[in-house]
Amino acid sequence: QGQLVESGGGLVQAGGSLRLSCVASGLTFGSYSMGWFRQAPGKEREFVAAISWSGGGTYYLDSVKGRFTISSVNAQNTVYLQMISLKTEDTTVYFCAASGSYCYKVRRYNFWGPGTQVTVSS
Repeated sequence: QGQLVESGGGLVQAGGSLRLSCVASGLTFGSYSMGWFRQAPGKEREFVAAISWSGGGTYYLDSVKGRFTISSVNAQNTVYLQMISLKTEDTTVYFCAASGSYCYKVRRYNFWGPGTQVTVSS
């Protein structure tokens, strides 16, 4: 059974940076596309970024383009989300997920981490 664990969340001032990490175990990492999502209380889970299983393709939510970068190191079973120029509206819980398909749809992701809180203060 695949497991994902995120880390790297925390409190940062607006304009600052954070790097989220997600380590996978129990699955063949290189066979899955990986994604980052976020969910605020009372709202639906929102796609943020995805990277294809080969690492050759990436896709982003429009509002994070140019500020967030997704990357992966298959040898370390790890996917990253580098976030710069953070805004207060980026405050929420961030989740990483694994999918057999390279896509942005929540329902296509099979494995999820428990999430890590990102708080951006003004």
